[in-house]
Amino acid sequence: MSFAAPLVLIAVIAIPVLIMAYARHQRGRAQAAKTFVAPALMASVAPRSPRWRRHLPMAAFGIAILILIIAAARPQRSVAVAVNNGVVVLANDVSSSMAATDVRPSRLVAAEGAAKQFLKRVPSTARVGLLVFNEKPLVLQSPTTNHSLVADAFTQLRPGGHTAVGDAMTAAMQMIARVPSQGGKRPPAAIVLISDGNSTNGSDPLAVARQARSRHIPVYTVIVGTPHGTITVPTRSGKMTTPVPAEAQQLEQIAQLSGGQAFTAAGADRLTAVYKNLAAQLGHKHVKREITSGFAGVGMVLLLLGSVLSLRWFGRLV
Repeated sequence: MSFAAPLVLIAVIAIPVLIMAYARHQRGRAQAAKTFVAPALMASVAPRSPRWRRHLPMAAFGIAILILIIAAARPQRSVAVAVNNGVVVLANDVSSSMAATDVRPSRLVAAEGAAKQFLKRVPSTARVGLLVFNEKPLVLQSPTTNHSLVADAFTQLRPGGHTAVGDAMTAAMQMIARVPSQGGKRPPAAIVLISDGNSTNGSDPLAVARQARSRHIPVYTVIVGTPHGTITVPTRSGKMTTPVPAEAQQLEQIAQLSGGQAFTAAGADRLTAVYKNLAAQLGHKHVKREITSGFAGVGMVLLLLGSVLSLRWFGRLV
């Protein structure tokens, strides 16, 4: 829970002051009774009453004041609402290491299948675009609500080359910037970047991640693969097996710096689950809703309750 006017909560310091004043008042009444009434007449002049009943109305007043102070600070809570005009750019790594088969049938093919599951679950009104990248990014489909066009574009993926993650994120942000605003506001946007390792070419991906955060475009990174991945590379004398372990550190930093989230998928099933989770996340956004009326209502009920009890038991409000 958060507050729209948190400075109002400073008034809470008045609660212990009121408690101390009330305690002093009670001691003063008791001392006055002892001073002006003979001990033999004390029982008839100032009969003892149950202590809990004497203090209950004031306890209700004190709690009511506390709750009303909280209400005046305008408490808020975060609720999830559907996003109907979001923009998501899928950025798929197609460098040579994505041919590794530690994720069956290969990292790249598993990524294609998981992304297609994402397209089935993301809201139909969301614009989804697709780009692929190795040492250079290539836009295969600009953001569109026709998700079948995006799914068809996946048939063009072929692994090869090095990895330029920073350039891919820059191209994704340019795709998002070309989406027209609605009502003078840019639609909420995000980048889903799937890769298996660190950037080896192009611009600094961490600097680009900071730019994405400044533009309110979180980057959700999906690290696909295991530490044991290998690919076969042709050589002059034949073929050679080269290790291509999945490296998560840089992709996790990208997600953190951009305000997104990092996921790791060491298998095809896990990769599909990650994309389903992302579809649910990106199909909703969290907004703050005031819950002032609830607190104010409870505070007023406690004030009324304290007043009724005080009048019924003692014939006075305080």
